[in-house]
Amino acid sequence: MASSTHEVTNQAPPLVDYDVFAADRVLTEAVERHLAPETLEEARSELSGFGRTAGSAQVQEWGRLANENPPKLRAYDRYGNRVDEVEFHPSWHRLLGKGVSAGLTAAWTRPGGHVRRAAAFVVWTQVEAGNGCPLSMTHAAVPALRTDPALAAEWEPRLTSRLYDWDMRPADRKAGALFGMGMTEKQGGSDVRANTSAARPLAEDGTYELTGHKWFCSAPMSDGFLVLARAPGGLTCFLVPRVLADGSRNVFRIQRLKEKLGNRSNASAEVEFDGTWARRVGDEGRGVRTIIGMVAATRLDCALGAASLMRQAVAQAVHHCTYREAFGGRLVDKPLMRNVLADLALESEAATTLAMRLASAYDAAEAGDENERSFLRLAVPVAKYWVTKRCAPLVVEASECLGGNGYVEESGMPRLLRESPLNSIWEGAGNVQALDVLRALQREPGALDAYLREVGRARGADHRLDGAIRALLTELADLAGVEARARRLVERLALVLQGALLTRYAPPAVADAFCASRLGGDWGTAFGTLPHTLDLASVVERARPVS
Repeated sequence: MASSTHEVTNQAPPLVDYDVFAADRVLTEAVERHLAPETLEEARSELSGFGRTAGSAQVQEWGRLANENPPKLRAYDRYGNRVDEVEFHPSWHRLLGKGVSAGLTAAWTRPGGHVRRAAAFVVWTQVEAGNGCPLSMTHAAVPALRTDPALAAEWEPRLTSRLYDWDMRPADRKAGALFGMGMTEKQGGSDVRANTSAARPLAEDGTYELTGHKWFCSAPMSDGFLVLARAPGGLTCFLVPRVLADGSRNVFRIQRLKEKLGNRSNASAEVEFDGTWARRVGDEGRGVRTIIGMVAATRLDCALGAASLMRQAVAQAVHHCTYREAFGGRLVDKPLMRNVLADLALESEAATTLAMRLASAYDAAEAGDENERSFLRLAVPVAKYWVTKRCAPLVVEASECLGGNGYVEESGMPRLLRESPLNSIWEGAGNVQALDVLRALQREPGALDAYLREVGRARGADHRLDGAIRALLTELADLAGVEARARRLVERLALVLQGALLTRYAPPAVADAFCASRLGGDWGTAFGTLPHTLDLASVVERARPVS
């Protein structure tokens, strides 16, 4: 018998059955800005279709189920044979298959491919961020493989295929393939030059036998892996296939799956090599240089992934406050809540705008633009450092906008919160990024020149931005003892770049609020402390997920 004690009122409807792409004004404008006119209409149609898929109730349910049913390691079969397989819930395979078919591993195959893929990545990882890892690794493996034309010719068509084939078979018998990566070891972590895994040359040229371990191996169910090991000539990059050409399984012993804070739908493993067959990628002793293209691409995906989480958190917060009433009116109309929502929306817009600008630079660099290539060298670690750092506090504040509802699993906000620190840690945590920025400044002057040209395009548009650029130039002029203040410097580089981009591309209300708070100093130490004189209602309305 149904209870008659109360009826449910004053609750926001679920944010489902909407176009995740079209409902994001910042993302749609970035795509329009960075794509050539001849590809724009096709891209918009494709992304909007993908956005409707991502926003559907069915796909949202897949995301929930994949997260609530994490992968399991099956080390042995029923007869005691070592198989080292990872089993996933069917929803994981459905999500990953949709991502592959949407071209999230195929950016390298068409004009404007990086912008189109970046926008789709932002859309899709709002459903469930875990499947972004194998999509990212597979996408990012291409530049590393291209250091060896023969390997690239063999593997690139498989990695850029739009067919998801998860069976464990030799890669040449599959419709498509996925890649993982293994760099870090127990004793070294980010200091990969401390790696001890050994590579012994075999009789066939370019082939080796690996012995050692990897403390973190991404996407251990993949068809191939790029790993670092120490060959006679020094630290070297290798391709480790999961299944050998004769159909036998390579020695790839999964010791355990990591029990992670978030990203629970995705498998991360500790693996052991013991007579593992591998092919060399690039020259001996140049492993870091060979794999750095993969690392740079995955670092951009960390920024895109953080921007995706931020966008979903802001969309949920604004959606809730649009429908929820308290103290005599809608929450979204209350001046204090409006200030909080506007502040969150600014952070999210700045993150998306910067990440999409970097995706456009990848397209230009692929087409031969050396200035854009130099710009990426500095801007990628800057963005990776700052955008990923801003994700966790934003998601915490967005959850608070839902009150107690935001602390309950059914709202989806706790899943976003558990995911929010991840992109700051993976692919090099904050200090690693800051030190990489210092290396670029000290060793590659063209990178700073390209950065300054980019921010210089906005000079004269806002006096607070101009003042921030002058202060940054002063700080850059004195690099004595710079390591101790590297984080401060990278933060300023990020904020000036975001301010310049928003001044050029965002509506005046957004650019004014960003420059006043982030660059002009009229801001507190928590979200919701913007100057009250700004046009905050316009900023919030722009962030509302309406398509």
